[in-house]
Amino acid sequence: MSISDKIMEIAKRNNGVVTASALSEKGILRGNLKKLVDDGKLEKTARGVYILPEVWEDEFVNLQARFKKGIFSNETALFLWDLTDRTPNRYDMTFPHNYNLTNVKNEGVNCSRVKLEWYGEGIIQMKSPGGHIISVYNMERTLCDILRKRSGVDTGVITEAFKQYVARRDKNIPLLSEYAKKFHIEEKVRRYLEVLI
Repeated sequence: MSISDKIMEIAKRNNGVVTASALSEKGILRGNLKKLVDDGKLEKTARGVYILPEVWEDEFVNLQARFKKGIFSNETALFLWDLTDRTPNRYDMTFPHNYNLTNVKNEGVNCSRVKLEWYGEGIIQMKSPGGHIISVYNMERTLCDILRKRSGVDTGVITEAFKQYVARRDKNIPLLSEYAKKFHIEEKVRRYLEVLI
């Protein structure tokens, strides 16, 4: 099997997406991607991110491939979890507190930084609307984050998110309470839940 065939196989197994970093991890030189782009077998969608021509570009994948430490959060996570009917006009991502946000901000992403011990809480893998695997905070962590957000999320969005959450079968109230305690927002969470449950 040629190097080009290997790259195409990797892309096919990954829903039509291949990243330069994934190839580097397998010992394949990034220069091989240029030839596939020149031959029309791959398209470059962002720095280090390539897709098969028949695949729709997925901005969620592009951002996460470029900013590997970024976790989709806040209103973007609400959208992904179907806890809001508002499509975000900018993506929200959360990073460790020591991450340099200059390039991320230049991409127009709403950035948050959190303490290292809070960063990894509640990260899960889910499918983007385009069907690709991305990292996002779970529903319970997301609800706590929107209550903690300093710039504030619209009260209507928060209320709707809690209403949608409480109506779901896959809700985990004990986990929500655990996060509320950890993030010091127990009273805020209790106020929303008391009205809805």
